[in-house]
Amino acid sequence: MNEATVPIPVYAAPPQPPDETGAPQWVTVSRPAARRDKLATISPRRVVLQLVAGVVAVVAVVAVLGSLAAGRLAERESVTDAARMADLFATTVVGPALTDDLADGKPAAVAAFDTLVRQRILSDSVARVQVSRVKLWSPTGTVLYADEPRLVGRTFELDDEQREVLAHPATRAEVSDLTQAENTFESGGRLLEVYRPVWTSTGREVLFEIYAPYDQVELRATQLNRGFLGVILSALLLVLALLTPLVWSLAKRLSAAQQQREQLLQHAVDASADERRRIAATLHDGPVQDLVATSYAVSGAALHAHSEGHGQLNAELTQLAGTVRGTIRVLRTLLVDIYPPSLTNAGVGAAFSDLSQVVAAKGVDALLDVDAQTAASLGPDEERLVFRVAQECLRNVMKHAAPCTATVGLRRDRDGRVVLDVLDDGPGFDTSLFSDPEHGHFGLRVLSDLATDAGAHLEVASAPAAGTHWRLVLPETS
Repeated sequence: MNEATVPIPVYAAPPQPPDETGAPQWVTVSRPAARRDKLATISPRRVVLQLVAGVVAVVAVVAVLGSLAAGRLAERESVTDAARMADLFATTVVGPALTDDLADGKPAAVAAFDTLVRQRILSDSVARVQVSRVKLWSPTGTVLYADEPRLVGRTFELDDEQREVLAHPATRAEVSDLTQAENTFESGGRLLEVYRPVWTSTGREVLFEIYAPYDQVELRATQLNRGFLGVILSALLLVLALLTPLVWSLAKRLSAAQQQREQLLQHAVDASADERRRIAATLHDGPVQDLVATSYAVSGAALHAHSEGHGQLNAELTQLAGTVRGTIRVLRTLLVDIYPPSLTNAGVGAAFSDLSQVVAAKGVDALLDVDAQTAASLGPDEERLVFRVAQECLRNVMKHAAPCTATVGLRRDRDGRVVLDVLDDGPGFDTSLFSDPEHGHFGLRVLSDLATDAGAHLEVASAPAAGTHWRLVLPETS
């Protein structure tokens, strides 16, 4: 194995962020997480679980929206029912019992009316809407009657809605928040409030008002919500039962198709490697050997011409022999690029050595610092990845930095991960090229794709006139 171990800055601390001296900083090039997501295997079980999760999310959203809708519907229906009951009580109970004495607040009339109210209105078994409070108001705001005796005879200011009902007879129902002074003796947070005018036999106007507990609104909302959710949940479960076999079948087909595509891709990669191997073997055993033989023959002819005293012919044949040898070197360099036999036969260290000889012809003095144990521990896929990244890095060095000195280092870091470092002392480049990957340099995109496809971490530190440092960190293997 043709390797050299020289002191290089590969194992030094990573470059610091730029300061006033313009020192380069590390820029991450690969996107291994995106590649792992892209290559995630389609699992029928996961697809079905996602479908179930989607149904659960829909049920949750429907439950929230349904609860809101049921609450509003229940409140509207309860208010309507309370208004109807108030009209019914006004025409069947209050109206016939309303007298001028009651309108004047006489105690005997009030007591008689109280007995009637408790028997016909406040009784739990009388109406669908449970009534908790009954009041009679004079147009001036005096409480003529209330089932709460402490309110009788007290005067409160009528609100705008009550005055409107007296001025324009109608039944008005609403939700009361019990903040008014007249509700001092009420408990709870909210009540249904209904009021409408009634008249004595002589035509005197009185405001009739009832309160109903808000609990019945919540009870009705619960009943509506249960019925609504029952229907929706049953429909969704039916849809889920019908879709699950179909989704499972489609997911299995997609999984099988994905596996088939991956197998076809692997076959294509293997076929490409086999084809490169055959091309390299054909070139090596055919044209390269023929050119070697031709080189020997031409060199022999040149020596013969020299011995015979044909100086001009000797010079021409010597020049021709050099041209043939140059062609042989070009072909051998091409063989290393097409298929490095040392990578399979002798490992990545020998392949790096061959690669260093190839780039030396282009003015790049390549130095190697390869840890033998690290190189020997690499699997075939890791060897190919490390070699391809090093090869592409050195190609960029040949194209854009030669003549210069490049260093290739392979080791394990303190965490046991395999790290490849490729440094050069060339002119460097502006790493902002990576901000536009679609229009960036093709060689940079190749390096990014190589690392991303393998799930590896690739970063670079470079700046104009500061050289370039590539670092590849292989993913940990279980």
